[in-house]
Amino acid sequence: MDTGHDDRLSPLEKEIVTHLFVINPTRAVDLGLHEYDGRLPDLSRESSDRWVATAKELREQLDRIPETELPTPRRYDRRLLRLLLETTLFNIEEVRAPLRNPMGYLRQIDLTNYVIRDYAPVDDRAEAVGRLMDAFPAVLEAGRQRLEPVLPRPFVTLSIRIAEGLPSHFEEGEAFASGASASVRDGVRAAAKRAAAAARSFGAWLRTERLTQANDDFALGTERFQRLLRVREGLALTVSDLWARGREDLKRNQERLHEIARREGATVESLIRRLHDSHPTPAELVPLVRRLTDEAREFVRQKDFVTVPEPQNCLVRETPPFARDLWTAACSSPGPFEKTVDGVYWVTGVDPSWAPEQAEGWLRTLNHAKLKNITIHEVWPGHYLQRLHSRASAQSLTRQVWSSPSFSEGWAHYCEQAALEAGYDGGSVSAAVSQLHDALLRDCRLLASIGMHTRGMSVTDAANLLRTEGYLEEVTAQREAIRGTYNPEYFCYTLGKLEILNVRSKYLTSKFHGSLKAFHDALLGFGAPPVGYLDSLVAGA
Repeated sequence: MDTGHDDRLSPLEKEIVTHLFVINPTRAVDLGLHEYDGRLPDLSRESSDRWVATAKELREQLDRIPETELPTPRRYDRRLLRLLLETTLFNIEEVRAPLRNPMGYLRQIDLTNYVIRDYAPVDDRAEAVGRLMDAFPAVLEAGRQRLEPVLPRPFVTLSIRIAEGLPSHFEEGEAFASGASASVRDGVRAAAKRAAAAARSFGAWLRTERLTQANDDFALGTERFQRLLRVREGLALTVSDLWARGREDLKRNQERLHEIARREGATVESLIRRLHDSHPTPAELVPLVRRLTDEAREFVRQKDFVTVPEPQNCLVRETPPFARDLWTAACSSPGPFEKTVDGVYWVTGVDPSWAPEQAEGWLRTLNHAKLKNITIHEVWPGHYLQRLHSRASAQSLTRQVWSSPSFSEGWAHYCEQAALEAGYDGGSVSAAVSQLHDALLRDCRLLASIGMHTRGMSVTDAANLLRTEGYLEEVTAQREAIRGTYNPEYFCYTLGKLEILNVRSKYLTSKFHGSLKAFHDALLGFGAPPVGYLDSLVAGA
């Protein structure tokens, strides 16, 4: 893990990054630092207290380095390093996630990188999978010891579902290890059984010991929400200003949708219903998404939308059971230190346990037009392409490690609009309606986040907002509202898109001579910066 710099900041930079990986080794593996393979953090109270104390010492050391003694790019790195520390301290000390959210323990384990990326021999990767599963029961035991008696109900109910789904994930690790040597294979099998038993036991404990006492006290409150904007995005924007920007974007997108409806002689509801009626069957879903992924890549190339670094390879797979409740679709992309470029585009199909009407409602959400828009967002030119650029650009260690949710999701959400502007899907009505429908969803996420965490909005209120203002069906609206309780940062899609559109409007002509490709390449060359710094980065300050 080379910093690539030789200045006063460099030794401390490496020390801070290394310290962050002590508490989050899974993040290191996701970035491609495989010396962290097979590790899970010690989440006991004593270990957590030691980590916090050291983090504060490192923050003090960082503050003692004057910006004036650093070259300009390293002044930016110094600010990012401080935000890296502040973010985790905020989560531990102010949000109190280790005491309030069981998901923080359950989601420590992820076998995906080991299984899908051929960065090392199968035996080495399978051994790491076994070590992870061996360490997992201790992580869950720390959760039992630390979680408060009264927890937010949405956190508990979702954690129970994750715990119930994890054994199938461990079976995937066991299946992967079938290609390893006999001794490794046997070790993984035994570890998978222990880990699955621990997950089931933890889920049962949550159901009997925490669910009955759970309440609806999940809100951050205005002060902590404001802090969240600062430590995650370097923003001084007030919560009320962000709410106003979200309302304005919602109104703008609703007006566009109503204008299309007027031109088509239809209602907005009927236009969306028309999209929903055209959907794949469960068996058609994954093959269709593979075809759409190939088509989106060719569109990006033909339109010269942005540079496509080579090599590239993104696989399409159905979401594993343990993650079904976490996302509709997602992209697992290679990190900047990863040896391979393989990514995985996950799409959540129909749960076999669902009733027919629930399955139909889900497939209506994953209609043909929606899947095209999701593919733009997740793969080409969205998340997967952004990660390829991060790998290809020369970045400091700090910038390789830092990742802003609002930039990453903002870029992917911006791409939906920009692709349509560039003629994606021939500028069809269905493409325009789908893009605007998804934009309304993101606007409603922002408003639901602020509403539930700072304005006393209930989960039911948020679901009603998503259904009436975002035109979502009931099952999706409920799912989205619950997500906002534990993931207030899902405001990041609209926030990031608006910030990118702002700098595009401000600098496209003056700095990039009207070339969208040059603007996009420059934007992705920054990695995934806090959007509060985006204007100064594009300006060259």
